[in-house]
Amino acid sequence: MSSPQTPTTAEELRGAGLRVTAARVALLETVREGDHLGVEAIASGVRDRVGHVSLQAVYEALHALTAAGLVRRIEPPGSPALFEGRVGDNHHHLVCRSCGVVADVDCAVGHAPCLTASHDRGFAIDEAEVIYWGLCPGCSTTPSPAP
Repeated sequence: MSSPQTPTTAEELRGAGLRVTAARVALLETVREGDHLGVEAIASGVRDRVGHVSLQAVYEALHALTAAGLVRRIEPPGSPALFEGRVGDNHHHLVCRSCGVVADVDCAVGHAPCLTASHDRGFAIDEAEVIYWGLCPGCSTTPSPAP
C-alpha cells in the first residue's frame, strides 16, 4: 500500500487556478522555507533561485498567492507586511516589541475559540487574528542601557 503523494509546488499552483511560472514556484518555496518574510527578503530569495525578477512581479505574485490561500499575509502594527506559508490552521503570532521577530503560536484551546466575539455587531465572523506582544528570549535577557 502506498502513501498519498505530496503535490508539487507547480501542482498546488495549478490546483489553485494559478498559472505556473518559475517565479511563482520560487516565491512559494521561498515563503514556505522562510519565517515571516518581508517583500524584500522574498524578492531576494526568488532572485537567488531564478535570477532577475522585478519587485512589482513579486508583489503581484504575493497578491495572487494570498488570494488563492497558498500564502498568508500578516501585518503586525508598526511592521511592514510579512508573509508565511503556514495557512489553513488556527494559529496566532508572538511579536517582540524590541527586535520585531515574529513567531507562530498555536491556538490555546480547541478549534477557533477566538471566533466567538462578545458582540458580533451583525458581522459574519470567519477569522480572528490574535497578536501577542512582549519580548523574545534574546531581548528579555539583554540588559537595558543606563539612563
